[in-house]
Amino acid sequence: MNNRQFDKMKNGQGFIAALDQSGGSTPKALATYGVPAYSYSGEDEMFDLVHEMRTRIITSPSFDGSRIIGAILFEQTMDRKIEGQYTADYLAEKGIVPFLKVDKGLADQENGVQLMKPIDDLDDKLRRANERNIFGTKMRSVIHEPNESGIKEVVDQQFEFGKRIIDYDLVPIIEPEVDINSENKGQCEEMLREEILKHLNALSEDEHVMLKLTIPSKANAYKELVDHPRVVRVVALSGGYTRDEANQKLKENDGLVASFSRALAADLKADQSDNKFDETLKDAVDSIFDASVNKN
Repeated sequence: MNNRQFDKMKNGQGFIAALDQSGGSTPKALATYGVPAYSYSGEDEMFDLVHEMRTRIITSPSFDGSRIIGAILFEQTMDRKIEGQYTADYLAEKGIVPFLKVDKGLADQENGVQLMKPIDDLDDKLRRANERNIFGTKMRSVIHEPNESGIKEVVDQQFEFGKRIIDYDLVPIIEPEVDINSENKGQCEEMLREEILKHLNALSEDEHVMLKLTIPSKANAYKELVDHPRVVRVVALSGGYTRDEANQKLKENDGLVASFSRALAADLKADQSDNKFDETLKDAVDSIFDASVNKN
């Protein structure tokens, strides 16, 4: 493990950029960027275009390690190059810690939750992540209802994979998202916190994880997780909130920093000039950094 990157994730001022849209969510990301599905044909062309979009974001002067401490990448982004360097190496030179999304999407809803689909090639992905100088990983499940057995199943699965990831000397981001539209969101979050604590308390002193969680309904509901000695950092997903909504909610939670995707890139467009693109990205970065660092 890179100790300098570990220290940046633990103590750095800033937030994590989520640039990890994969096959299912890529067309929507491109459409938001102003590249509709009819303008390209086939997966190869689609992934070329999304890599161009991500390259434009990552190479922008506003995308730097002074305010962005980490970036989460899709597998293809990890294997592609930016200005002649593999993406993780390019990010590291900017002072940004690289992560890899390793999950394969969500299973159908059952017991009020969506588990991750099986990750049958996890060991191969983790070996390649080591070769590409990746620091950590990310994997997402979703909780819709306060179903005790379902939430336990989600957290059990996350930590089962997490332990395998730790064995490869990588830091896993555990992401059991709570649906912001859940009628019992706060209750889900209370149950989730207790399940996560059980697993954190069972980790050894040399085992560390990060947590990526929906901004809680009750301010500082996750403070016990933020302060846990086995937790490197707790980061928040925007979960469908607008950037302004997500930023305001984030400010109410001590120690929580952003890991936004849509809320970061929503206003970026393919037809913007480089100056306009960078100016728009800077506005987003500044506002998310402010919400992550300056609390109410």
